[in-house]
Amino acid sequence: MLAIIGGTGLTKLSGMNITHRQVIRTPYGEPSGALTFGDLDGHKVIFLARHGYGHTIPPHLVNYRANLWALHCQGVTHVASVATVGGIHPDLRPGRLVVPDQIIDYTHGRETTFSVPGEQPVTHIDFTWPYCPDMRARCISVLKRLNEDFIDGGTYAAVQGPRLETKAEIDRLERDGAHMVGMTGMPEAALAREIGLCYAAIGVSANWAAGRGDSAGGISPETIEANLAAVMGRVRNVLKGLACMSYGETVPPVPDGVCSV
Repeated sequence: MLAIIGGTGLTKLSGMNITHRQVIRTPYGEPSGALTFGDLDGHKVIFLARHGYGHTIPPHLVNYRANLWALHCQGVTHVASVATVGGIHPDLRPGRLVVPDQIIDYTHGRETTFSVPGEQPVTHIDFTWPYCPDMRARCISVLKRLNEDFIDGGTYAAVQGPRLETKAEIDRLERDGAHMVGMTGMPEAALAREIGLCYAAIGVSANWAAGRGDSAGGISPETIEANLAAVMGRVRNVLKGLACMSYGETVPPVPDGVCSV
């Protein structure tokens, strides 16, 4: 079963035939919202808006543990995370998609493990390659079939938010080897690994990071919104392709969203 976690710009999944919504209780509290069950072109998926369906939960207060536990309890095996990022690398211009393969975690104060002290052994997961290679391969295959403008690989810098970064902070992230910056990549990826979910992210470049390109003098929320509005239709086609692939079907080379056997 495929689950889609939508980030900023994707609080609902247009084109999804919704069958029902379900509130899930977890040992870790409440998820960001009810899980939305339905299908994309006849293929069952579960959708969850990371920030809530009204985009009211800031990145540092998202209950990542409850979100992933709820999906896991519903039989989800693969997760496609859609994450808005700021482009640091010169090739990651606004509107371009990216499938990162590495993460640097700069967040703090977030719940980062399902292990409860004193109740179970500490889990030391291998996080050398933080994204599931199978899910990354699926994303890349669909993007290629759709002739999408995307980058294969890159390092995601996960920062605390919700404020955007200073130019000096972006300079530091670049020196550290980061190609993009976002606020929700961690601990989501690590928790997915710990619980055995095959997880990968599709980064959507919404703007140049602070001090880069047209963000040299500042970052405009209106520009971010306009860029996301322009790209989300393409993202939805990618998600439809992933739904097709999760049921063993091939993806057409044109983004019409229709599966072919």
